[in-house]
Amino acid sequence: MATLLRVIFPIALTALFAAGCALRTEIRQILADPRAYEGKSVTVDGEVTNAFSLVFIKYFELNDGTGTLGVVSDKPLPAKGQRLKVTGEVREAFSLGDRNITVLVEKSPGKS
Repeated sequence: MATLLRVIFPIALTALFAAGCALRTEIRQILADPRAYEGKSVTVDGEVTNAFSLVFIKYFELNDGTGTLGVVSDKPLPAKGQRLKVTGEVREAFSLGDRNITVLVEKSPGKS
């Protein structure tokens, strides 16, 4: 019985930990191939480098050391310099000439 617990307990603990932690995606991966991430849910974390609000849109930029990604949110804006983790859906915001702007649309609790 004790041997069985020594085998099962670490496996169960690892599974619980993994289920509680969303896998982090590096921003550079998203920016390098936005088409592969379009419409998919990802989690990124980093430092807020810029934040502003335009009438109905709250927008901030998050830098994880590999790149900077814009985040659109309906939550209150974070402070510049704040570190946070954001989960949302990758979307092409708009195209300007040959440049596509990719953003993360933050998921709010209770919304899918």
